[in-house]
Amino acid sequence: MPRPDRFVDALAAGSPFAVDGAMGSALIARGLPTGMAPEAWLLTSEGAAAVGAVHAGHAAAGARIVLTATFGASPVRLGEGADRARTADVCRAAVAIARAAVPPHVLVAGDLGPTGALLAPYGDLEPAAARAAFAEQAAALAAAGVDLLWVETMADLAEARAAVEGARDAAPTLPVVATLTFERGRTLFGDRPEDAAASLAAVGVAAVGANCGSGFEAVLDVLPGLAAGAPGVPLVAKANAGRPAVGADGSATYPATVADARAYARRAVELGALVVGGCCGTTDAHVAAIAAGLARP
Repeated sequence: MPRPDRFVDALAAGSPFAVDGAMGSALIARGLPTGMAPEAWLLTSEGAAAVGAVHAGHAAAGARIVLTATFGASPVRLGEGADRARTADVCRAAVAIARAAVPPHVLVAGDLGPTGALLAPYGDLEPAAARAAFAEQAAALAAAGVDLLWVETMADLAEARAAVEGARDAAPTLPVVATLTFERGRTLFGDRPEDAAASLAAVGVAAVGANCGSGFEAVLDVLPGLAAGAPGVPLVAKANAGRPAVGADGSATYPATVADARAYARRAVELGALVVGGCCGTTDAHVAAIAAGLARP
């Protein structure tokens, strides 16, 4: 059964806790076929086993929340026709995999990533259509039994708002977390962290933060601004393990060490973060280091 109150209670307790690490890069390491989306692979037995193993590893490392492998399951991103109809199937399967992989004390968050389309006036996707698409995905995740909804890796504040509003339309009783991606202190569309946090707080997020980006420092740098823009709203830090070096075979190697991850977690808490995890390139070892950093007396 969903346990939304557990997340709200964890935030209210005020003690920092760890969330999971990377899914995409972890699946690549586990054999995700080239050119295949994780959302398609998890519908196969091999892919389901790989996704479950990633969740299990993160939970064993100390993550108290895992995000479903539904980053790209928006009906807009999946496309039209039969592919669009797969949103519900993917969300249902992803939640079941996560539930089976982690112990009962670990919460399952329904992941909503960007649509992959530009919102008007920069592109053709109208904000209302984006909101409806996110609501469709959020409804599928809620029906599958997630404990909360997690909007992530948003470069456009308008899309982040559409995602939060769609999530609240579909599942008003579930808490919603929203994190944006920042580089050099602003989103791709030029939004300051102060303005982004204030805007998202106004549409009712349970927590706001930053994820992905070029590494730990890129996320740490914007935490003070996020805190200033949304006083009293819990902060989330979920950074990449640095910029990857890509080898001749296409493999990516991330530079951040376990020691870096531990220091990042400690610094994130000093800057006000309550929920800390990793994004691209962060492994079970990084998650364990983050959890250890948060547990420091």
